Amino acid sequence: MFVQVIQGHVDNPEQAHVALDRWAQDLGPSAAGWLGTTAGVTDDGRFIAIARFESAQTAQQNSDRPEQDAWWTETSTLFSGDATFTNSTDVVVDTIGNPDNAGFVQIMQGRGTDPDRARELMGQDSEAWAAFRPEIIGSVAAQHEGGAYTMALYFTSEEEAREGERKEPPPELKAQMDELNELSAGVPDFFDLKQPWLYSPR
Repeated sequence: MFVQVIQGHVDNPEQAHVALDRWAQDLGPSAAGWLGTTAGVTDDGRFIAIARFESAQTAQQNSDRPEQDAWWTETSTLFSGDATFTNSTDVVVDTIGNPDNAGFVQIMQGRGTDPDRARELMGQDSEAWAAFRPEIIGSVAAQHEGGAYTMALYFTSEEEAREGERKEPPPELKAQMDELNELSAGVPDFFDLKQPWLYSPR
């Protein structure tokens, strides 16, 4: 799988939403290998989108289309400053429910000291985690160069996500959380998408 993370600052979130709606309607059906897109804008105007493709090759095919270039030329004017693009072919997707039904998405970006160990920890005790945090219905984790990562968590609602955050985990899960925190280099950046835009192929 291939993931492209697009981010920047927008002054008018609704115009950005309309632009992505138009892409999903007009360009998405003919985009080779497109698997879905999660996007939104935080309360302070930070736009972020995670586009998933079957491979880097199909993503490049999409980028090379004239209609894609025309769409981006127009959409890029909505950003105050440049948008950034970060790619990854090291992607792990976990779907417990249907992420397209998420009422709240939280995206984290940071850097870890041992990505392999972090991936191993996140793959452990999946049934116990699902029972402890049933409001999490899916996740997408992408590793970038130098230990950087982008991870999206899909929740049933923000209210249930906040309630889950306040719960005290059982000892075995807490030990995993503590080790994951120790592997973090610095404090992650959080993007809270209270009205996520969720797109999938028809």
